Amino acid sequence: MKKILIIDDEEWLREMVQMALRQRGYDVVEAQNGYDGIERARAELPDLILCDVNMGKVDGYLTLAALRTEAPTAAIPFILMTGMADNAGMRHGMELGADDYLPKPFTTEVLYAAVEARLKKSQTVRDEAERKLAHLRDNISLMMPHEMRTPLNGIISNAELLVTSAATLKAADVAEMGQEMLKSGQNLERLIENFLIYAQLELIAADPKNVNALRIGKLEWPAALIKKVAGAQAAQSARLNDLTLETADVPVPMSAEYFSRVVNELVQNAFKFSEAATPVEVRLAETFNGVEFSVADHGRGFSTEQIRRIGAYVQFDRKIQEQQGLGLGLVIAKRLAELHGGSLLIEGRTGVGTTVIIRLPKTRADRGFQNGSRA
Repeated sequence: MKKILIIDDEEWLREMVQMALRQRGYDVVEAQNGYDGIERARAELPDLILCDVNMGKVDGYLTLAALRTEAPTAAIPFILMTGMADNAGMRHGMELGADDYLPKPFTTEVLYAAVEARLKKSQTVRDEAERKLAHLRDNISLMMPHEMRTPLNGIISNAELLVTSAATLKAADVAEMGQEMLKSGQNLERLIENFLIYAQLELIAADPKNVNALRIGKLEWPAALIKKVAGAQAAQSARLNDLTLETADVPVPMSAEYFSRVVNELVQNAFKFSEAATPVEVRLAETFNGVEFSVADHGRGFSTEQIRRIGAYVQFDRKIQEQQGLGLGLVIAKRLAELHGGSLLIEGRTGVGTTVIIRLPKTRADRGFQNGSRA
C-alpha cells in the first residue's frame, strides 16, 4: 500500500483529500504545517507528498527545499497545491525540485490523476534502477577477471623467477624484478580502486535519492586542491616544469573528494599521453551558467572515433578499455560530471593534442541568488 503525506494548514482540506485517497486504497498521514510536515516526512518516508504552498512561517517552498537537501527524502515525489498558480511561483517550485502543481480548487478526479501519474513515474524510475543494477553486476563479473590478469601476470612471473633463480640472480636483477612487481602491484591497486569507484557511481546513478544527495556537495575554494593534485601528478611524471595552472577560486558544485578524483584522472592522462617538455595546461574558470574545468596537452590526441565512443558511453564498454589512452579513469570523470548535472567534452586531433573539458552548473544556492531568491 502506497503511503501519501498531506501537508496543509487547513484542516477541512486535509480531511477531504485524506478521505478521497483512502477510498482509493492509499495509506494517508497528515501534517498541519510545514515544520510538522518536514518531521513527518523524515519519520514516515512516504511514497508521495502533497503540500500546500501558502502556510505560516514554513511555507511549501521552504518545506520542499528542506526535504530536497536530505538524502532519505530528496527523491520523494512532491506535488505543490496552491490557489495562486502563477508562472513565477510555478517556476520557483520547479527550480526547487517540485514534480507537479495541483491548482486549487481541484476535483477528486484531478487529484487521482496527479497522484497516480507521479507514483507511476516513480515506479518506472525504480524499475529502471533495478535493470541498471543487474546490468552493472553482469559487467563487473565479466570484466574484472580479464582486466586483473595483466598486472597479476607481471607480479607472478617475476615472483616465480625470484623463487626459482634467487641464488644465481645479481642484485641489480633482483632490484629490477622488485621494481616491476611494485609497478604491477600499483597498477592492480589503481585498477581495483577504479572498478570500485565506477561501481559506486553506477549504484548512485541507479537511485535518484542518492543522486540528489551527491549534488549537495560543494567545494568553496578549489584552487589549492587543483594545485596539490595536479602538482603531485606532475612530480610523479618528473614534469613539474611542464605544468601550467590558471585557476580562478570559484565554487565548484562537487565535493572535494570527487573533484579531486576528476582532477587526478584528467591530469594523469594528460601527462601519460604527452611527451616531456610539452605543456599540460590546467584551467578553472567561472562561466555564465556555472564553472568550466579543463586540462589540455600537446600529445598523441584522440581520433574522432575514440571521442565518439567516449561521448556515447553509457554503461561499461569493453571497446573503450581496448583503446589505448581511453581507460576507465576518463569514464569515471565523465560519469561524475553527469551525476552532478554537468558534462564532459573532448576536443583534439590525433597527433596534435587533447583538451578535456568538464562543465558543471551553478550550485542550487547560487542559482537561487542569481534569480533573486534562495533555492
